[in-house]
Amino acid sequence: MSPFSIDRSRSSTCHLQDLARTQNEGLIRAVGVCNYGLCHLRELTMHGLPLPSVNQLELSPFNMHDPIVRFCQQNNVQLSCAAWSRLSSTDGPVEQWAKLGDVAKARGVTKAQVLVRWALQKGFACAPRSGTGSKLERIAIAENSYGGVVNFELSTEEMRLLDSLDTNYKSGKLGRRDGWNDEDVTGVDWDPTEASCSILEQ
Repeated sequence: MSPFSIDRSRSSTCHLQDLARTQNEGLIRAVGVCNYGLCHLRELTMHGLPLPSVNQLELSPFNMHDPIVRFCQQNNVQLSCAAWSRLSSTDGPVEQWAKLGDVAKARGVTKAQVLVRWALQKGFACAPRSGTGSKLERIAIAENSYGGVVNFELSTEEMRLLDSLDTNYKSGKLGRRDGWNDEDVTGVDWDPTEASCSILEQ
């Protein structure tokens, strides 16, 4: 569940209250959310609501969301990231992208595989894309999943290098936007983690 629901007249806490009640009744096992920032998570605790089991974010060496990651890890909230193939496109922050490419070349793997391996070693759950329309996409998906990264492990030095590449770079800037326009990939509607609680109360 995203902090911005279709019905913006209700805050995210209202929906989480409903889900918590459903969980207590044994109808669901766990509650997961998407793109919850520090404000949204702290708002839940302020209202006496349990924190979600999972928080899915856009996570990569280029956009690490350190404060949110620390909060979730300290409070036993599993972090999940989408292993998007767009993060291995030719676009991206030039200097950082080149360093990622160097790691991939040294390992004899794709940049996408390095990104997935990085995420797994950080303790994140990856959600690779599953839909496909061609053989090339099927190959890319196989590489961009757990099975494609089990035969290597990044060294401490490589992990440290990748952890140094954070520029708060949104994947929506990478050109392959699935129909989104320039004006669509900025602000809190694109990345709700940047929202303040005052926005939720409007």
